[in-house]
Amino acid sequence: MKASGRVFKYGDNVDTDVIIPARYLNSSDPAELATHCMEDIDPNFIHQVQKGDIIVADKNFGCGSSREHAPIAIKAAGVSCVIAETFARIFYRNAINIGLPIIECPEVSKGIEFGDEVEIDFDSGMIYNKTKGTSFQGQAFPEFMQKIIHAEGLINYINEK
Repeated sequence: MKASGRVFKYGDNVDTDVIIPARYLNSSDPAELATHCMEDIDPNFIHQVQKGDIIVADKNFGCGSSREHAPIAIKAAGVSCVIAETFARIFYRNAINIGLPIIECPEVSKGIEFGDEVEIDFDSGMIYNKTKGTSFQGQAFPEFMQKIIHAEGLINYINEK
């Protein structure tokens, strides 16, 4: 599996409250959540993001509350992958459970900028910055996690079994 797209870049400690603000949690509709994704940290995000684009962040992406709405909003906005130095553990698990690919890579935030074109190979964990001609080794998904992501989430994966 591969993903490629343009990068939206953020810093450390992007919490679930800025990924999807609490005032929108009265909806569980992915399309509705997507319309408010990242609006408190980047009001232009939802107007600029295109299907396949990628979020790159520094440390502790997805910290804060354990709301599953955060990875749902990101995925529904069309983001194909989130790459960060580290993820909050509950966000990591929620992302895998809903089929949003995420990759940890310590060096990536220093070598990828907003607007760069990036390609990710999920089998190897390789991240290619096509804009700069550089590459980074991210943490590849174990086979069972790739199957969950390919099935678009844990429930679909279980139902396919």
